[in-house]
Amino acid sequence: MMTPLRIAVIIGSTREGRAGDRVTSWFTEQAARHDDLAVTVVDLTEYDFPASYPAEPTASIRAFVREVSRADAFVVVTPEYNHSFPAPLKQAIDYAYDEWQAKPVGFVSYGCRSTGRYAVDQLRTVFTALHAMTVRDVVGIDLLGGEPTPQCTDELRRDASVLLDQLRWWGLALRDARAARPYVS
Repeated sequence: MMTPLRIAVIIGSTREGRAGDRVTSWFTEQAARHDDLAVTVVDLTEYDFPASYPAEPTASIRAFVREVSRADAFVVVTPEYNHSFPAPLKQAIDYAYDEWQAKPVGFVSYGCRSTGRYAVDQLRTVFTALHAMTVRDVVGIDLLGGEPTPQCTDELRRDASVLLDQLRWWGLALRDARAARPYVS
């Protein structure tokens, strides 16, 4: 029996009143339909990151980096704020480096009138620099149409299924490749 693919779903917003936790809950319900996936939610509000980058990693930084290291693949749930992604998400991404390498990253993005397209475009650039593989398809949610619910549109559920299929393929292929030959950048 194959070991389930370990997916870390990272909630990228730390704002009070954010939609990210509810969007993540909906997405993890979609992922739970797949027995071959083991999903962990990584909520950035649960980490006490310092305001500036310390000379030595703090306990929170080490805990976050361990979560990134354990995962075979990632889904970043991000809002689009001012045509970009949140600063706390960038800070968290920067705390890890080797741990992102040769692993796939997918995106669930949201905004008002925007489905988070600009945030995802910028995150693709960041993850490419970290030697991660971003998957093509995205789940984009316009919050003016309402937050996703279990009864949401077939199109949104289909988008989540496509994203999970791509993440699964890349996650398994890259996990096998890393086991056969460690990635070196």
